[in-house]
Amino acid sequence: MPQTYVIGDIHGAYKALQQCLERSHFDRTTDHLICLGDVCDGWPDTRLCIDALLKINNLTYILGNHDMWLLDWMTKGIAESIWLSQGGSATVSSYSKGVPPTHVEFLKKALPYFIVDNKLFVHAGIDLHRPLDTQDIMTLAWDRTLVQKAWNYYVNGATRKLTNFDEVYIGHTPIPFRHPIQSGEIWMMDTGAGWAGVLSMMNVGSKEIFTSDAVPSLYPGIEGRMKNK
Repeated sequence: MPQTYVIGDIHGAYKALQQCLERSHFDRTTDHLICLGDVCDGWPDTRLCIDALLKINNLTYILGNHDMWLLDWMTKGIAESIWLSQGGSATVSSYSKGVPPTHVEFLKKALPYFIVDNKLFVHAGIDLHRPLDTQDIMTLAWDRTLVQKAWNYYVNGATRKLTNFDEVYIGHTPIPFRHPIQSGEIWMMDTGAGWAGVLSMMNVGSKEIFTSDAVPSLYPGIEGRMKNK
């Protein structure tokens, strides 16, 4: 039976992406992969990462804040200094031979969020006080309020449901673990692939987790982007 998987922020780490796909035995023809955004910025292989994702038949891609910066550069030539310092320079270098139109379309078609079977997939978080369909992309791609609440409950050993969804999968905010963690219905999927951690992928049905090697070990002699997102 086809399986559904979710993967955290890739940040240009193609080698880590390949490890997760191989270790999960992901079937690019039949399985469904939901990416929580930020395919770019940090490690040197953004172009290869998007090429790999484009080969997956059943892919859902959520727009991340770094993807927004990249799309601005691809379509408007805007390269903000903060973006370049937060891994954008590595992304620009990965496109030294030009930007394929398919990569621009890939990012343009990214979703602000995705819902299936009362499970929410979003890059950064949501505003708990507003209907989801009224929230703008700056909230969905940047806001950390929800994950901070979930994290505080986790570290204090408390269990509390924060949303009306059965499960919520979030990237954006790196956690100091080499595996995703659950707080109530919230799954925190960013395990620091953009700098010193690993890339994590999960089977949504079984909750089996697949992780890459520590990303710096895959790119010896290369520093990932800065920790501050």
